[in-house]
Amino acid sequence: MAFTKKTVRDADVDGRRVLVRVDFNVPLRDGAVADDTRIRAAIPTITYLKEHNARTILMSHLGRPKGDGPEPELSLRPAADKLAELTGFDVTFVDDTYGEKAAAAVAALQPGGILVLENVRFDKREKKNDPEIAQRLASYGDIFVLDAFGTAHRAQGSVVGPAAYLPAYAGFLLEKEVDTLTSIFADPARPFVAIVGGSKVSSKIGVLDHLIDSADTLIIGGGMAYTFFLAKGYSVGSSLKEEDWVERAGEMIRKAEAKGCKILLPIDNVVADHFGEDATGEVVDSDQIPDDRMGMDIGPKTVELYCEAVKGAKTVFWNGPMGVFEMDQFAKGTEAVARAIADSDCTSIIGGGDSVAAINKFGLANKMSWISTGGGASMELVEGKALPGVEALLDA
Repeated sequence: MAFTKKTVRDADVDGRRVLVRVDFNVPLRDGAVADDTRIRAAIPTITYLKEHNARTILMSHLGRPKGDGPEPELSLRPAADKLAELTGFDVTFVDDTYGEKAAAAVAALQPGGILVLENVRFDKREKKNDPEIAQRLASYGDIFVLDAFGTAHRAQGSVVGPAAYLPAYAGFLLEKEVDTLTSIFADPARPFVAIVGGSKVSSKIGVLDHLIDSADTLIIGGGMAYTFFLAKGYSVGSSLKEEDWVERAGEMIRKAEAKGCKILLPIDNVVADHFGEDATGEVVDSDQIPDDRMGMDIGPKTVELYCEAVKGAKTVFWNGPMGVFEMDQFAKGTEAVARAIADSDCTSIIGGGDSVAAINKFGLANKMSWISTGGGASMELVEGKALPGVEALLDA
């Protein structure tokens, strides 16, 4: 399915004030941007606006401020500086979002100019989608552009609010994210292999269900595998497990059989006596996990099985690590799967979140076809849910 909303290409932006919700929620280290992936992702829309003589006003959240005033360590100033550095554009930053100072900075903006407002979440009304907040932000613009895919699933003041008062369009990143993630399920080149990891079955239940409907093979790793083991009658020792979801995991195994979707679960695991970088890992078969051990990663036989499945794929969707990849000795499974995807000539879609952190850790980002900037938003799209931010835009 093609993207069904108007994009910034459909708007006359010449000389007009364009209010853009970007996703500059980037990690900071010592007051500087530690990973600029999300800022880079917004540059095509910002460049287009500058080249078309718009007065561009950028807004974003960063981190989780308390919402009762400025918190200097969560300021967007480092993101504004990084944007200037990456583009070579003059970027003005104002340390205000909803007050007179911000309004004055907007009024002073010239055609072709770029202004970054302070963190929208320094006021707790933003998350509540308070109409006053939405109206204040809308008053800065003639046109609203949503390009923050990472927050498009949240009905918040700066995400959906301005669309009630201004003509609202999609930016290029939002368009590409939605297009890529919906088309992969509408008509994937087959075999289509989906890999889902991470800690909990409960948080990915809709995603797993949807993938069983569309994938040829569904590979499961990470902490969620142990809930599936319980459904198969294995004991899992002290591994992460969700007792309440065992029955549902069993239903999924049966549903996949009925649909002809092959589910691959780990056949061996790296287990340890406690959760820590200093723990001693040992390899055991999946039905032989000792009572005093917890699963930390997939084992070598599983790595071989999973990599073999990826090798034959034409399309791969991956969300969630295979183990505790933050600890080097338990990162082997995640790294092997990431490398198999990178080496395969498939179309590879990485569904945000920890998978992106893993790919960056192993330096494989440039080998993937598409890396989503939004974990939660990409999962909701994969589940077939509508995203509030996208719904609020003008129909094409």
